[in-house]
Amino acid sequence: MKTVKLMSAAASLLVLGVTQSAAQDLTVGYFLEWPMPFQYAKSEGMYDEALGTTVNWVSFDSGTAMSAAMASGDVHMSVSQGVPPFVVATSAGQDIQILDVAVSYSENDNCVVREELEIDKSSVAELAGKKVAVPLGTAAHYGFLKQMSHFGVDVGSLDVVDMAPPDGAAAIAQGSVDMACGWGGSLRRMLEHGNILMTGAEKEELGILVFDVTSGPASWVAENSDTVASFLKVTAEANTMWANEANHAKMLPVIAKDAGMDEDATMETIATFTFPSVEEQMGAKWLDGGAQEFMKGVADVFVEAGAIDAALDSYDDAVNTGPLQSASEM
Repeated sequence: MKTVKLMSAAASLLVLGVTQSAAQDLTVGYFLEWPMPFQYAKSEGMYDEALGTTVNWVSFDSGTAMSAAMASGDVHMSVSQGVPPFVVATSAGQDIQILDVAVSYSENDNCVVREELEIDKSSVAELAGKKVAVPLGTAAHYGFLKQMSHFGVDVGSLDVVDMAPPDGAAAIAQGSVDMACGWGGSLRRMLEHGNILMTGAEKEELGILVFDVTSGPASWVAENSDTVASFLKVTAEANTMWANEANHAKMLPVIAKDAGMDEDATMETIATFTFPSVEEQMGAKWLDGGAQEFMKGVADVFVEAGAIDAALDSYDDAVNTGPLQSASEM
């Protein structure tokens, strides 16, 4: 009996230790070759200091992979997850929430046609029968579908293959695909071998907004709202720092190193990004209605294209501004 009691006590301590450890650990997903101000805070230990723990950072090559990692519990939050992969996950029943608007980047997510084809917006019909590399369920996928719809190209007439942007960039360079879609460093490499059909401004006129969010599982966020608020506050502080050009000289080298890029490429990329302030994020354009309406539009397009089975009636519950509001009051 004494042995059993000791074993029970030891087991209780072990469970307590695991629980406390789990509560202290924080694993966050992000993208390489996707330079953002938060990476300065990441590298300088600002998150660790604010949260009182070491944040574990894990890189991904797509937002769909982020969704899978959050579903498995391997990742607690994802920074700069694209809205389309977020919509795909929530439409399928995954209970994750948008916590902030990480970045807006209509100029840095696009599709590139191989230059040898000499296809532009006046001859897009010539894409019929061509092979296209698209990271399915992502912002690039949504933009691809909307562009093809605008130009009257039947997606069914194309040979669409699912490829992560780095693979798509390699494929268009090798000539094994005729068109590839992606973002960031991959898009830059694609552009070395082809041309876009529409500019970011032209896409926005069609209602193709391109923005990423910080996201996390609803249950985990509810249990760790203070941690989330502190995390979002650091992100907002880094964005504010970057908004002041006087800070670029000290921030750029750090961001470039963390993103795995040289400084010129980093500046070229980040110059096409917009980082909305917390006040702007809380407004109607973004988290007070705009994001929810946009997600519904994305879902409906994906349903029509056969990319997902069904859309939710509303995506209001997929946005949680509580932690961001708390962050603004800290």
